[in-house]
Amino acid sequence: MASSNSNSTPAASKTQGTAFGTAAMTAPNTPTEEIQQIFAAQKRKQLELRRSTARDRIAKLKRLKKAIESTTGELEEAIYKDFRKAPLETDLTETLLVISEIKTAIREIRDWMAPKRVGTPMTLIGSRSEVMYEPKGTVLIIAPWNYPFQLAIAPLVASIAAGNTNVLKPSEYTPHTSAYIRKLVESTFERDECAVVEGDHTVSTELLKHSFDHIFFTGSTPVGKIIMEAAAKTLATVTLELGGKSPVIVDETSDMKLAAKRIMWGKVINGGQTCVAPDYLLVPEGKVDEFVKHAKQAIEKSYDSSENPVASPDLCRIVSKRHYQRLTGLLHEAMEAGAKVEMGGASDAGENYIAPTLLSGVSPDINIMQEEIFGPLLPILTYRKLEEAVDFVNAREKPLALYVFSKKKKNINYVLQNTSSGGAAVNDVLIHLANHNLPFGGANHSGHGSYHGYFGFRALSHERGVLKQSRFFSALDLLYPPYTGFSRKLANLTKKFLT
Repeated sequence: MASSNSNSTPAASKTQGTAFGTAAMTAPNTPTEEIQQIFAAQKRKQLELRRSTARDRIAKLKRLKKAIESTTGELEEAIYKDFRKAPLETDLTETLLVISEIKTAIREIRDWMAPKRVGTPMTLIGSRSEVMYEPKGTVLIIAPWNYPFQLAIAPLVASIAAGNTNVLKPSEYTPHTSAYIRKLVESTFERDECAVVEGDHTVSTELLKHSFDHIFFTGSTPVGKIIMEAAAKTLATVTLELGGKSPVIVDETSDMKLAAKRIMWGKVINGGQTCVAPDYLLVPEGKVDEFVKHAKQAIEKSYDSSENPVASPDLCRIVSKRHYQRLTGLLHEAMEAGAKVEMGGASDAGENYIAPTLLSGVSPDINIMQEEIFGPLLPILTYRKLEEAVDFVNAREKPLALYVFSKKKKNINYVLQNTSSGGAAVNDVLIHLANHNLPFGGANHSGHGSYHGYFGFRALSHERGVLKQSRFFSALDLLYPPYTGFSRKLANLTKKFLT
């Protein structure tokens, strides 16, 4: 795969000085009539795709992979224009993860599609049973803006592997990436198999009026509730990849320097606009100063600057003026409520820039601790006993991710066994989602269902239970009416055997 080795790539040089995150520019709305035509065509096509073979689906995935690899520079440029993301970071957090998903599907799809033989109880002697995987049908994928390529195309890969037709709705807040995705899909697939629909929330509302067989949504919890309500009207199944306040628990035994380095990387990458980014930090009393010291060093080393690395080409900006204003509002409210800025705090409205910021003395009752932050602000709270930290996490909605840093296996196990979250990582952050052998998804408030690798194929397939009865003998033949004394004895014997 073509990739960038530095920030001085052609993609970066083309886009230096280009405006990004401008609220005035959004993706154009696809007309309602066109949406209706696409949906009708895909509904017709899904019956044909139901018969598609592993070879057919592999060929489609190979075409997609080739198209992505041949246009990587265009993707880097589009994402840079949308929120000034470094090309190498785009490769690491967008392109590589999608290519990995495609390669995994190509390698494993024959096994995934094969019917799985399952056991048959004694009462059904003469028959055999299996689970068949069939396409859900027509799938709607609504993608967010924070990882506008990865979170649009990774679900699409799973859906293609499962044999569905697909309507993909990229985010209007990243119009350059949306245009790239439209061009990519249109050059790779027929419209009755995969189509891109663009526009604002009114387009999403129009799409939700149609009876899709499955809706795959990545975004906020409030919008996730709207999606689920709309799906209920047609009884469509859903996968909801939402968010929440992902906590980090650091204990007394932790290597604080290592913890600070990894936590700050996970907090600042993509400008903090990551659904599984550390959202707040729980550290033992007396350890705040040590953490802050190492965090400052980590930021200085990563971005070749002080705690205000505004000039760094590697620091992503906030996607839009609206999101910038929300974040600065959270920061100012926290400061007014008595929170102390331990690091950062600087901002620039002209660039939608917010410095990596650490806050101590944060009240749990203010907005920065009530809503998902989704930016480079990290509140630090303290605890005396590990049980207090766990109780604090459990008093809130289940997060999308939970992180624990410790050298002590007993403490790690205590945290994992006494909390619940969509996913978890020990002594690191974010990277669990890069393993396609693990399911990625939320729990309750943070999501519904999971995907990646086989779990994505399974989420976008219907698991059809099939029992094949013998033409020559079935144990049930002995229990058909008329019911005789022999039938009663056989039934009692069966009950005795089962209990």
